[in-house]
Amino acid sequence: MTAARSPEYQKATAMALLTSLHEQTSPAGPAVTIGDRTLTREDLLAAATAVADRVAGSRSAALDAVPDITTVIAVTGCLLAGVPVVPVPPDSGTTERRHILTDSGAELWLGTQHPDVRLPTVPVDAQARSATTYPEPDPATTALIIYTSGTTGAPKGVVLSRRAIAAGLDGLAEAWQWTPEDVLVHGLPLFHVHGLVLGVLGALRIGSPLVHTVRPNPARYARAAGTLYFGVPTVWSRICADPDSARALSGARLLVSGSAPLPVPVFESLTALTGIRPIERYGMTETQITISTRADGERRPGWVGLPLAGVRTRIRAESGDLCPHDGESLGRLEIQGDILFDRYLNNPEKTAEVTTSDGWFRTGDIAAIDAGGFHRIAGRESVDMIKSGGYRIGAGEVEHALLAHPLIREAAVIGVPDPDLGQRIVAYIVGDTSDEQSVIDFAAEHLSKHKRPREVHRIDALPRNAMGKVQKKLLHERHP
Repeated sequence: MTAARSPEYQKATAMALLTSLHEQTSPAGPAVTIGDRTLTREDLLAAATAVADRVAGSRSAALDAVPDITTVIAVTGCLLAGVPVVPVPPDSGTTERRHILTDSGAELWLGTQHPDVRLPTVPVDAQARSATTYPEPDPATTALIIYTSGTTGAPKGVVLSRRAIAAGLDGLAEAWQWTPEDVLVHGLPLFHVHGLVLGVLGALRIGSPLVHTVRPNPARYARAAGTLYFGVPTVWSRICADPDSARALSGARLLVSGSAPLPVPVFESLTALTGIRPIERYGMTETQITISTRADGERRPGWVGLPLAGVRTRIRAESGDLCPHDGESLGRLEIQGDILFDRYLNNPEKTAEVTTSDGWFRTGDIAAIDAGGFHRIAGRESVDMIKSGGYRIGAGEVEHALLAHPLIREAAVIGVPDPDLGQRIVAYIVGDTSDEQSVIDFAAEHLSKHKRPREVHRIDALPRNAMGKVQKKLLHERHP
């Protein structure tokens, strides 16, 4: 799927995607630090060019996306050579890995030789050097093929162009006032948009040093002394549970949360401990980051802010009509802009399914927009829009209400079949209360009564994926 690209942006992205590596302002300074390994911009460019020499001309290259300096070198080398990168989760199972390698048509494996991978292996050496010069590829060239989590079937390969990635990163730089003076800190996986595109390519394009902590441990975040921190809600919740580490972040400029909704109590606790109201943003693999609160704007708990420059949004009711921007009406979120993916690899049917007749992308998420353009994400239409007793209820609203309970640390809400209501609301909670009725009554005090849970189940932990998103499919499976 190729959305219309603006002429202004086509002109702007004539520059290299990896701008800072070609326009080095301080080549001796650190560009990337992962764990205890550091590379300057000059060394990164030389080592990445050595990779480019090995992969040039390949159709695509699969990458063992371990949290290591070699992953950054390999991605950079492929981008220099114009070879699409296929990041493979290091913990992927045999079936998932085989599907990704087969579907992507990858011709090389970058990283350590793997017993299950029969492709030619290209080792990545941080000490290698090359001075070869490569022309900047056309902005329409594929940069990354990132595979979705596959919650509704086999993972789909999301094809992202160089132009789309540049558009998304430049939009974030403007919204967050992200500059080379920042030091970015995170410990997120390097095979998703959050950790790889924002967390690595963003730093390389903008020129801000990156400190990757290998794991998003509160103490490691505290020691990193950054100005810009990325985390998922689970990371921020754990940091808030370690007040000394949280207070150590008070010198930062921005704390950014994404990949899943940030619970309001975590937002408030992080603000109290650091003096910084966190930035929330919304995106997905197919769109990158499209909506965000701004460095110089309002940061409202439970809301993800305004569209980035060049991004348009709309919400559509089940009737097909556009929903009013009243902050309450829920509709299917659709997006258009330069940031969009090109297509699902080898899957024209699914690509057509998510594309409207006028070229907008159907996100599959439910949202509300207020009169000022602020967006609130209610969740996935497939699992988070509950139809109960004739009402349409967003699971996210119920979850936020439950999280205001002083004894509840985590909450997830699903709709299960009900012969009377159509669906009844069921809540799974992690916390220090087992009194089901008191939880139901608490929710009824904070919400319309038809939005209260009809069942509450206390569990030890919510099932989550690598990015901290609750896997509600597993909750449906365990429901009696």
